[in-house]
Amino acid sequence: MTTTPQPITVVYPGTFDPMTLGHEDVVLRGTRLFGRVIVAVAAGHHKKPLFSLDERIAMAREALAVHGDRVEVHPFSGLLRDFVVEQGAKAIMRGVRAVTDFDYEFQLAGMNRKLMGDVETIFVTPNDHYQFISSTFVREIAILGGEVQDFVSPTVQARLLDKVAERRAAGQG
Repeated sequence: MTTTPQPITVVYPGTFDPMTLGHEDVVLRGTRLFGRVIVAVAAGHHKKPLFSLDERIAMAREALAVHGDRVEVHPFSGLLRDFVVEQGAKAIMRGVRAVTDFDYEFQLAGMNRKLMGDVETIFVTPNDHYQFISSTFVREIAILGGEVQDFVSPTVQARLLDKVAERRAAGQG
């Protein structure tokens, strides 16, 4: 008697401040490889995110709703290992745009392997159109008054422009 293998769950962690089209493309690629993709939105205690954790979760859910129940968005803080174990995931997915990303991600994968020997790290490259996009660049462009519609979904763009206007009104740039 043969058994049908269970779909593999992958965790895609990040700050997603904001969620870009590059992130969305990595998630799309993940849905082609795995049965369940969990986008783990990090609290980002070590960073100073533009958006709150709740706002980043809402943006990710809006941007990824097209994937239905195959993609879930959850917050996490603390060790990624604990979140991965809690979710029953067998892999961590990381988007890699360039060699500079790979160097950091390779070291991170080695550390994660030490912490979770039975969980694999999978590196995914986004479509060529998105390889240069970073959340940092998108935030800077928006804050400086540039157009971001080629880098984020319409819902994320609206939230980003609202946030920039809110900051300007508060005298924060």
